Amino acid sequence: MVGLPARGKTYIAKKLTRYLNWIGINTRVFNVGEYRRQATEAYKSHDFFRADNTQAMAIRSKCALDALEDMCKWLENYGEVAVYDATNTTFERRKLIYNVVCERFGFKLFFVESYCDDPKIIEANIREVKVNSPDYKDMNKDDALLDFVHRIEHYKACYQPLDEVQEKQFSFMKIFNTGHKVVVHRHEGHIQSRVVYYLMNIHIMPRSIYLTRHGESILNLQGRIGGDADLSERGREYAVALAKFIKNQNIPRLRVWTSQLKRTIQTAAGIDAPQERWKALNEIDAGICEEMTYEEIQQKFPQEFAARDQDKFHYRYPRGESYEDLVARLEPVIMELERQENVLVVAHQAVLRCLLAYFLDKNSEELPYLRVPLHTIVKLTPMAYGCEVEKFDVPIAAVDTHRDKPSIPGTLEEKFKTQEND
Repeated sequence: MVGLPARGKTYIAKKLTRYLNWIGINTRVFNVGEYRRQATEAYKSHDFFRADNTQAMAIRSKCALDALEDMCKWLENYGEVAVYDATNTTFERRKLIYNVVCERFGFKLFFVESYCDDPKIIEANIREVKVNSPDYKDMNKDDALLDFVHRIEHYKACYQPLDEVQEKQFSFMKIFNTGHKVVVHRHEGHIQSRVVYYLMNIHIMPRSIYLTRHGESILNLQGRIGGDADLSERGREYAVALAKFIKNQNIPRLRVWTSQLKRTIQTAAGIDAPQERWKALNEIDAGICEEMTYEEIQQKFPQEFAARDQDKFHYRYPRGESYEDLVARLEPVIMELERQENVLVVAHQAVLRCLLAYFLDKNSEELPYLRVPLHTIVKLTPMAYGCEVEKFDVPIAAVDTHRDKPSIPGTLEEKFKTQEND
């Protein structure tokens, strides 16, 4: 990362890391500020960041190098992508990074600069994020704000933005004012292309994303997976309740996305907002197991049933899909969600598990077991470094379709043995 303080570098670093991990690329952030806080006593004032404070400068340089060394060692042993989160605001510092990362360790390097000269964006970032930093835990907000403004001025005094002439050998992108303009210079390879595409789609406008499963379906009542069934009577009641809930929320410029399956379209039918049908939002394809109960799958395909329990994320139904396949299918949905303002997604259990895993930063082992009950609405409000989550349970009964990971692969809970005959 490159840029002055309060330009959204850590926001970009964390968001990019979450995305790359979600698509299966092992990624980690190395934040130099955390190294500095561990190496020094309690933060006192912006004087620590003065260019003429030689003692502090030595500490800061050592922390930057320690983080860089740890990052490269991690890449050698475990990782695929590392994000070096620091200001890196001088030609000299970036040349040092290049020498360590490329010349010494032989890794590829891509700089991402967040350049911002919009006072409103900068002030909002300082107030929302920086005054709540661990540096200011013992300082009131007004004093913290003033101190941080002085800190920025110290960095400005020696700031050298990425330069296409002087640093023409580097691969980099520059993001101006949170995406109003983007410049890309010499990006190379598949990973860098994905990074560029992703960062060109994100924005920081306030918005909320609502997620809900379709109302209870006829096949849900029978304990059967997949298919394209109509809603049950209780499912139709939920559709009415959902429309009322959304109306009462008074959501500006709401868009509604459903899958192309009947149960999601029927669930969203009463909502007064523009609607889109996404094939990518269709439920996971269970292949030869479509419209079967878990008990039938266990009896007819016991080896497949046990294999899925052993590695649910990577297991692929014969002639069907895996959760890993589903994540790949949903990547365009995530890209478009990042571009949008307020959206309601009406989809399916496996699909919503994947979307929740992205927004809540869940790994591939947790993802297939996230609870997404019927007749529940999840509201996600993206914040500086994560998501605020609110859940609304609509008081309309529905079957429980959640299956926990069994302690013994291939075994089945009692509720799935009896549900078919309810």
